[in-house]
Amino acid sequence: MNTRMRRAAVAVAATTMAVSLAACGSAKESGDKASTDSGKKGDAVKIGLLLPENVTARYEKFDKPVIEKKVSELTGGKAEVVYANAKQDATLQAQQVDTMITNKVDALIIDAVDAKAIENSVKKAKDEGIPVVAFDRLAEGPIDAYTSFDNEEVGRAQGKALLEALGDAAKPTIVMMNGAITDPNAALFKKGAKSVLDGKVTYGKEYDTKEWKPENANANMEGAITALGKDKIAGVYSANDGMAGGIIQALKSAGLSKLPPVTGQDAELAGVQRIVTGEQFMSVYKPYPQEGVVAAEMAVALAKGEKLDTIATSKIDNAGTKGIPTVIVPVISLTKANIKDTVIKDGIWTLDEICSAKYKDACAAAGLK
Repeated sequence: MNTRMRRAAVAVAATTMAVSLAACGSAKESGDKASTDSGKKGDAVKIGLLLPENVTARYEKFDKPVIEKKVSELTGGKAEVVYANAKQDATLQAQQVDTMITNKVDALIIDAVDAKAIENSVKKAKDEGIPVVAFDRLAEGPIDAYTSFDNEEVGRAQGKALLEALGDAAKPTIVMMNGAITDPNAALFKKGAKSVLDGKVTYGKEYDTKEWKPENANANMEGAITALGKDKIAGVYSANDGMAGGIIQALKSAGLSKLPPVTGQDAELAGVQRIVTGEQFMSVYKPYPQEGVVAAEMAVALAKGEKLDTIATSKIDNAGTKGIPTVIVPVISLTKANIKDTVIKDGIWTLDEICSAKYKDACAAAGLK
């Protein structure tokens, strides 16, 4: 081979090698990008979880671990759940949303302290391309998905149970202890309960309880006892178990020899134990694992840019957004008769947790052993 041909061959080889290397580089870059995109859309997502308070046992004990576990399952353990609890402070929750946005989460699950106050934060998230799942309470703003329980049915279950406990008395006087006016669920509980109670009871006193706090319910109940007389109160509608505890304490402090029936909600351990002893008539058991699983499924799907058609079975509107994909989870009226078949069977509380030393005799009498 002469010099000219040799130089030409080298040049061709060099050119071929350069093209090959360029192609390899492009393929690698393309592969890296595809891998990144695939990871982002497939597994490696960051989910922000904002819960409203840590007094009610359900949020820390059930909702948080259920959501974290399901997100991990859905992503092969590659997703991150960034958690914050607002401790019943709407201003703090707004700051937490800002932090989540700064941390570039791929989707947010929010159980709003104040459904209206959170609207601006939801808009901020939307402006940054972060989809929002409203969890347990229907927040205002451009929500992308919503899951909760049938909140009117919660109220209906409470109302029906209270009427059952009151028996055949003609329009007995009750005290109605509703939840916080900042919580849209409280209005739905009230609506459901009144759809059952109206015309069949007399509302001696009615309260919207600030921040759902047991101490506020206790103070309200003390006022009702003073106004109505302790022996004139045939029953108490309490929207949840925490408030029921404060109400029952006020009734006991007033010296009632026999407590009137008191309703509740959330199947908290203390509430279940009061049901066992007969101090509280009922609670509403809401299957938290089911709700948490749905929230996780929605958030992961939205983070991956997927539609919710296979998850959401219905739609709902808030004040400014129409057709929000929605999943509503059914509820169960919890009484002494079905504790074993509900909260124990589902692993919410164990027999040992419910029937601690203080409650062993009551548990035995209730057939819980």
